[in-house]
Amino acid sequence: MSKPEKPTAKFRALLAKPNVTMMPSVGDAFSARLVANEGFDAIMSSGNATSATRLGLPDIGLMTMSENAENAGRIAAASGLPTFADADTGYGNALSVRRTIMEFERAGVAAIMIEDQVTPKRCGMLAGKQVVPAAEMEMKIKAALDARRDDDLVLCARTDARAVEGLEAAIARAQIYQRAGADVIFVEGPRTIEEVHEVARNIDIPLLYNVTPTGSVPPLDVGALEKMEYKLLICSVYALLAAIPGIQTFLRTLKNTGDVAKAGAHAATMAEYLDILGFQDWQKYEGEYAIAPAKD
Repeated sequence: MSKPEKPTAKFRALLAKPNVTMMPSVGDAFSARLVANEGFDAIMSSGNATSATRLGLPDIGLMTMSENAENAGRIAAASGLPTFADADTGYGNALSVRRTIMEFERAGVAAIMIEDQVTPKRCGMLAGKQVVPAAEMEMKIKAALDARRDDDLVLCARTDARAVEGLEAAIARAQIYQRAGADVIFVEGPRTIEEVHEVARNIDIPLLYNVTPTGSVPPLDVGALEKMEYKLLICSVYALLAAIPGIQTFLRTLKNTGDVAKAGAHAATMAEYLDILGFQDWQKYEGEYAIAPAKD
C-alpha cells in the first residue's frame, strides 16, 4: 500500500499551481471540519481566531507558543487539510524560533508564518505595531530553515512594516526575507490596489494576500489576485465573525422569550451536527470492535 502524500508536499503542489488557493482562517477543530466539508484544498490556523476561541482574549500576544501549536495540530487533524499556521513572531528571538518550528512541525502543519513585529505582537489590524530590525528577522528566517526536519515544510515570512515605515520599506524588507530563504512572502496591510500591484512587481516568489474586515486593505477576489500572480488568499477572522450573529440571535431570543424551540428555529439540525463530526464513522468503528455477548 502506498503512503499518503505528506501535507507539506500537498501544500507545495498547491503553490505550484497557477491559480490562487483560498485558505479559510479558523481557530478551532469544529470550524476546521466545516471548511473541509465544503471542499477547500487548504486551511489556515489563525492566531487571532485561536486567541478568541481558545482564550476568549484579543490577539495582542497573550497566547503562548504551546497553546497555539497544539491548536494548530488539532485543526490539521480535524480537517485533514494542509494547514497554514500563524506562529506570530516565533515567540522570541532566533533560538525561540527554532523551538517554535520544531513544535509546529511536530503538530503536523504544512506551512508556518512568522512575522517581523516585536514580541509581544499585535494583530495586524490593530494600531500601535512595532517591527524589529530587518537583520533580526533575517536571523529568525535562518533559524526557522535550519530547524525544519521536512524540507517541504513551507516558511512564510510576513512583514508588518507598511503601517510603521511605509510601503517602500516594507517591500525592501520583503526582498531581504526572500533572499534569506523564505518560501512565501506576506506584506501586511497594503492600502490601495496600486500598492498590491507594487508588491507583486517587486517579489518573485509566491505571495499571500489577506482580506480583513476592517476595510483597510482592498477586498480583492481570487480573479483579481490571480492576474497579479498572488498564490494564497486568507480572510482574517471572517468565518468567526459570520458565526457571531447566529449565536447572538439564538441567545437573545432565548433570554427574551424563554422558548428554546423558537430561539433555535433557524439552527442546524442534530443530524447535520453529527454528520459534521463524523458520527456515523465512529458508529461503524463501534460495531467493528464490539465484543459478542457471552453465551450462557
